[in-house]
Amino acid sequence: MNFINKLSAAWTANNSLLCVGLDPDQAKLPAELRDLPDGITTFCTRIIDATADLACAFKPQIAYFAALGAEKQLEDICRYVRENYPHIPLILDAKRGDIGATATQYAREAFERYGADAVTVNPYMGEDSLDPYLAWKDRGVIILCRTSNPGGSDLQFLNTDGEPLYQRVARLVAEKWNKNGQCALVVGATFPEELAQVRAIVGDMPLLVPGIGAQGGDIAATVGAGQTANGMGMMISSSRAIIYATPQAGEDFADAARRVAIETRDAINAHRASDGG
Repeated sequence: MNFINKLSAAWTANNSLLCVGLDPDQAKLPAELRDLPDGITTFCTRIIDATADLACAFKPQIAYFAALGAEKQLEDICRYVRENYPHIPLILDAKRGDIGATATQYAREAFERYGADAVTVNPYMGEDSLDPYLAWKDRGVIILCRTSNPGGSDLQFLNTDGEPLYQRVARLVAEKWNKNGQCALVVGATFPEELAQVRAIVGDMPLLVPGIGAQGGDIAATVGAGQTANGMGMMISSSRAIIYATPQAGEDFADAARRVAIETRDAINAHRASDGG
């Protein structure tokens, strides 16, 4: 099953547009896991188990693992998702951007080493920097478009033939680069007006939408701007707000993550078109 088909099935099966991000910061792990050699693996797999019926995708961020020399644990976590929840898309958040042979190796890293269903990439170096990822015809290529950080406007709002650069990227992906029908775009929840403009350009193409939760994006505005006509079309990502949720009485960290994931999924669903649940 290719990425888009798996994502569509997960949207329906779990009635969810929530993408759970896995950003393990060792300093924020529960005390009992912090010094264990497999503490990151235990932490992430517990989060996965607690939220697998609530998520449309899991998104490990590679930098949190690589900075600790924990790539082997990332391999183990990715394998855990593939073996235990093969119906949930696995997105490697790597934001790679390079050309030729180097991009080919980055694609192998994402799709062979980690077995990801999709990977995030940076389009700044143009179409030939994306071709090595697009060569994997069943895998998703999720392209940065309008990012959630304030500094994104430094370049993404530059005028290019009468339209801002982020809209030019959206148009290129929709009209030229989406050769296998497996592309998606990263568009931040912190800019709902721009999110709506991207949706208008790309039709029903999936959007990975960071920026709710810790970054403060408004869920109602995000869903209203980015959903497709049938209430689908988005992977609304929340990482820190879920995985580091403060336990209440009687909860451990996984229970707290599940509680906040339920709250987030339900808040998203409250604003979806009726066909989406």
